[in-house]
Amino acid sequence: MKTLLPYLALYRRHWVRMGLGILLAIVTLLASIGLLTLSGWFLAASSLAGLAGLYTFNYMLPAAGVRGAAIFRTAGRYAERVVSHDATFRVLAHLRVFTFSKLLPLSPGGLARFQKVELLNRLVADVDTLDHLYLRVISPLIAALAVIMGVTLGLSFLDVGLALILGGIMLALLLLLPVIFYRAGQPIGRELTQLRGEYRTQLGGWLQGQSELVIFGAEHQRRQRLDDIEKRWLGRQQQQAKLSGLSQALMIAASGLTLCLMLWLASGGVGSLPAPGALLALFVFTPLAAFEALGPVAGAFQHFGQVMASANRVTQIISQRPSVTFPASGGVKHSLANVSIQAMSFTYPQQPIPVLKAVNLEINAGEHIALLGKTGCGKSTLAQLLTRAWDPQQGCILLNGVSLTEYQESTLRSMVTVMSQRVHVFNSTLRDNLLLAAPDSSDEQLAAALRQVELDSLLENQGLNAWLGEGGRQLSGGEQRRLGLARALLHDAPLWILDEPTEGLDAETERHILALLDTHCKNKTLLMITHRLTGLEKMDRVCVMDAGQITSSTAFV
Repeated sequence: MKTLLPYLALYRRHWVRMGLGILLAIVTLLASIGLLTLSGWFLAASSLAGLAGLYTFNYMLPAAGVRGAAIFRTAGRYAERVVSHDATFRVLAHLRVFTFSKLLPLSPGGLARFQKVELLNRLVADVDTLDHLYLRVISPLIAALAVIMGVTLGLSFLDVGLALILGGIMLALLLLLPVIFYRAGQPIGRELTQLRGEYRTQLGGWLQGQSELVIFGAEHQRRQRLDDIEKRWLGRQQQQAKLSGLSQALMIAASGLTLCLMLWLASGGVGSLPAPGALLALFVFTPLAAFEALGPVAGAFQHFGQVMASANRVTQIISQRPSVTFPASGGVKHSLANVSIQAMSFTYPQQPIPVLKAVNLEINAGEHIALLGKTGCGKSTLAQLLTRAWDPQQGCILLNGVSLTEYQESTLRSMVTVMSQRVHVFNSTLRDNLLLAAPDSSDEQLAAALRQVELDSLLENQGLNAWLGEGGRQLSGGEQRRLGLARALLHDAPLWILDEPTEGLDAETERHILALLDTHCKNKTLLMITHRLTGLEKMDRVCVMDAGQITSSTAFV
């Protein structure tokens, strides 16, 4: 239960909506009980009154009560669904933001040992499972307890003994059944969560590596592994379904037995009345309707094992300490950037071979440097160290004479413009994708940046309101690259780090982009990582990197 405490604390932000949802659930259940019991008593009393009752029996008041209970039940059920689901979606959004805010400082060091599919599964599927805590556990449990108290109190005005018997039976079931079915469903729920994550991870790997699996003849073996996991997953789902059926069967049996017991006890008299009369129907229909409140409780707690397993999986990630931490304050933003890399060495965690070995590099303010080298020589790692995605094991990096470790994160980010090899396009509008770089930019500034990188065509039709889709599927690789450049132009920083900025562009567009960079970065410090030779003559220096070391540095005169 301690694992759930951090997530339960998040619910306090939405306690008004959640409390209103629980209150509406209680009102709906009490209205449902009142409708059935009052209807039963009314029919029984009417039949006993007979024709003589036309003049002596008040038909209007019970009929009005039945109609009022029906209205309250219908309206309450609708309102409860609206409020409860609204609260659930808000909690879910809050959970996702909370989880992502914990994941972000861990990247990339704390997340390197997790596959992307596994991370996505924990961030989406496991967090989704956590929202069941309110709808399936907290709300039904509180509502059932309130209904038991309300029914017991209401019936005690007629017969205290019968009221306490019915209340005691329902309270015993409320206390025992959740514990029993939680114990029975815990191993099933835990394994279901594990199998779900394992299946999605294997499926993602199978889809991504389809070509390699076919070439090396391993497709059948990988597919067989997927089938085995799926069979175990379906088997556990079947066990859970049987357990759900058993819980409902026990609840129906308990309801029927309680009804028979109340019928037998009430037949001897209700309160001071030796003959119960029409009140017999009221005491019979009350347990029949009241057990509706207990129905979801037993079934909810058998899924509680899944909630606990999902909470453990999410906590396993977010409880890690970030490998890179920033001070609360420090560093001063300058309009110029001077970079000094001194005897820097770096090795990725759990890797035996260092990626960078005693690298020394001085980049003067306003200097443009091209960094060349074959794939895997450490160019991209050097760029990541300059932005403190990692910290070197040896040596240091100075920005304007101050170590990067002394910079507040917001200050460091404001001084560096980065364009990585892979430009991510979010499933949102063109405007939102550009505002990531400069949230305060106007539409005119966004449009100007797009025109600078020759993306005028994106401004046609819907313009900045155009929806780019998941991963920017409507854009070509070159367009995505230029969109990344447009973001870079919007982020006004003195230090620019570009990793393969012209990759995927045709020769004419590449020349235009390089000329644009040369003009825009005239007074800025530029480090451009590339393996292409186009435009190198415009650089101040060309450095060549090999096997984690800078082997040569040539200045253009």
